[in-house]
Amino acid sequence: MIYNFTQYRNLPKHVFSTFRMVCKTSESTSSDSNHYREYSAGVKKTKLLQNTTSTSREDCTKLPQDMNSIEWIFPVLKKRSGSYLWYWASTITVAAVGILSKWFLICTNKVHRHNAHILQDAFDNRPPDTPLITVSNHHSCFDDPGLWVLLKNRQLCSHSRMRWSMAAHDICFTRASHSYFFMLGKCVPVVRGAGIHQEAVNFALSKLSRGEWVHIFPEGKVNMDQTYLRFKWGIARMILESPVTPMVIPMWHIGMETVLPNQPPYYFRCGKTVTFNVGPPLDLGPALDSIRASGASDEEARSALTRLIQDKLYELKRETQELHQEHVKCKTS
Repeated sequence: MIYNFTQYRNLPKHVFSTFRMVCKTSESTSSDSNHYREYSAGVKKTKLLQNTTSTSREDCTKLPQDMNSIEWIFPVLKKRSGSYLWYWASTITVAAVGILSKWFLICTNKVHRHNAHILQDAFDNRPPDTPLITVSNHHSCFDDPGLWVLLKNRQLCSHSRMRWSMAAHDICFTRASHSYFFMLGKCVPVVRGAGIHQEAVNFALSKLSRGEWVHIFPEGKVNMDQTYLRFKWGIARMILESPVTPMVIPMWHIGMETVLPNQPPYYFRCGKTVTFNVGPPLDLGPALDSIRASGASDEEARSALTRLIQDKLYELKRETQELHQEHVKCKTS
């Protein structure tokens, strides 16, 4: 990735240096675009069985070798997340990246936030034992942390309540330095194609069982063409197996790919219109009761629940598109 820092030289020195560090550390994430082009074209496809526990030893040997490259990460996350030093390093990382990203978006682009109070209220006031799952579309490598422009500054500094985010292991965890940066940023490496029983989903479930917040991009990748993609079933497993039914909040955003494009040259742009829209918490109670009463298999239950969430998110998409069009008209008039 090549960033053009010239236009940001007028920032205060300490802000500019932090901004430059964040961009440089995440340089591999912009190669995401080429990675996804190869993935979509079938150049870099790897077929994996969804539940490796039910496969034979011979089948397990078909798993990509690079899955082993992240095995060291989960013990680190589990062990060090409880240490005092790690806590403060992670707090600083999450707050600095979140506030800097929020400041950049608001000050250099036209940002419209709709119903942000829904997320803020869930952040502050949901019962302590109630976990939170947020789901959103994925159109840019800057979606997370850009999405957290919806939160207040004090909330961005609340480490224990900030989200855990699922991140592609072959994009964000390719080097030790990058891995530690994203771990400190409360990101969890997920192996695309490894199924819903992989360690990343298990880790997320452990956090949900403690009433914490997990953010998911259920499309499973940056949707560069913004076409319909079937959502992955991992979100359904998290909801169905969580000890307490999570609060699920859908979010849709438009314009993030214009701030950090998926096409070269890869550098942040200014003066763009970005719209964020938060939907009301999904009422999953009736659907869950119906699924459980029907005696559906695990696969049928996950499929039905995932489809319901996708339908709700796409309803929010249509609403957000109308709002965004109005904002664009106002800008050009």
